[in-house]
Amino acid sequence: MRPFWIEQALFNDGDLAPALQGAQRADVCIVGGGFTGLWTAIQAKQRNPALDIAILESDLCGSGASGRNGGCLLTWSAKFFTLRRLFGEAEAIRLVKASEAAVQHIADFCRTHGIDAELRQDGTLYTATSQAQVGTLDPVMKGLEDCGIHSYRTLPPDEVARRSGSARNLAGVYSPIAATVHPGKLVRGLRRVALRMGVRIYERSPMTDFSAGHPTVVRTPGGTLEAPKLVLAMNAWMAGALPQFERSIAIVSSDMVITEKCPELLRATGLTDGVSVLDSRTFVYYYRTTADGRLMLGKGGNTFAWGGRIAPVFDQRSPYEADLKRALDDFFPSLRHVPVTASWNGPSDRSVTGFPFFGKLDGAPHIYYGFGYSGNGVGPTYMGGQILSSLLLDEDNAWTRSPLLQGPLGLFPPEPIRYIGSIVVRDAIRRKEAAEDRDTRPWMVDRLLSKFANAAGKADKADKA
Repeated sequence: MRPFWIEQALFNDGDLAPALQGAQRADVCIVGGGFTGLWTAIQAKQRNPALDIAILESDLCGSGASGRNGGCLLTWSAKFFTLRRLFGEAEAIRLVKASEAAVQHIADFCRTHGIDAELRQDGTLYTATSQAQVGTLDPVMKGLEDCGIHSYRTLPPDEVARRSGSARNLAGVYSPIAATVHPGKLVRGLRRVALRMGVRIYERSPMTDFSAGHPTVVRTPGGTLEAPKLVLAMNAWMAGALPQFERSIAIVSSDMVITEKCPELLRATGLTDGVSVLDSRTFVYYYRTTADGRLMLGKGGNTFAWGGRIAPVFDQRSPYEADLKRALDDFFPSLRHVPVTASWNGPSDRSVTGFPFFGKLDGAPHIYYGFGYSGNGVGPTYMGGQILSSLLLDEDNAWTRSPLLQGPLGLFPPEPIRYIGSIVVRDAIRRKEAAEDRDTRPWMVDRLLSKFANAAGKADKADKA
């Protein structure tokens, strides 16, 4: 089954690129035709049009995470404390500013190249849906303000309810530096631009293996591609393809539902623009409208994979569809009778830190990688393209000097500890947040276990428990 976004995008743009056949050569081979691979190819071609770049995609461009996310184009500003702890204040400030600039870069790129990605720059709301969540974002807001990078403003409760369309949101902060986008149309639009720039794209060409020599040779079922430089941009699929990365990410689903068109009902709620709304849970509820008058709601942290394997469930309707519909009804009682058009889920590559990491594979100077976006990749993949294209072009700049290139900054425990631990922590978070929803004090053990997943949140929060 194709997730909703990519199915819609393919309806108007379903042309297939050829599969790789025979022995081919290129200056650069990129494995992975999603946001990271496409932004890398495009940005490298922008700076060196003569570069011969070939992309190998196992299915269709955008069929992975790039075509099945929530389409919330967010920044790293709300994770400023974690960035500062990992990389120091100066780099944290630079990365926040770069993540904010990426929103405008993507919007400008779509406008310049005629990509109708339904991109709406209406900002984002981080909200509280229980008293326990109220005020938890205050410390990071103060930290951003102290460093002069504060784009947020606290809204009165009635304005939070109005802007978010739901009285369930009790408090919140708003930043104008964010957007929502149709991710399927964006990734297929990037594919069209890459092809126009002369990038060769081979779809339905999964990498079966590759040689690490120089030049590297990548093998697929139909042929080989030899290139002096190789970029591995497979995101959640990296853990299964390369054993050295098996413990660097935890693969967990993000699950979504989307309604039938109901523009009049949405207008009646007050949710009239493209703002994205995220509550302050660890595994957040997030929702946004679409340009054609639908409402999409999602939640992460549901299905966990064993041993870095991409399970069949990730390509099916969401097993949590009923739970998501109940949550949607809680947020929007007036939409209770609006049918759900589709549900889907997909694998998210959660790193230990909650941030992507990049590097040279086993120290090889000509093989690069980047993944671990941890559920926030629509905007940061543009930054991933800046990093990987800079590496390809042997540039000396702020990206090639960034500590993001240190590789994974931590490993998850081996199996079965990782899988069992993930389920134990997930269930503790569920019990803790259910207690908070009832305005009761969570069990102490659940509060302690929940701390293990602090990096999974979309924002750094103070613990009020």
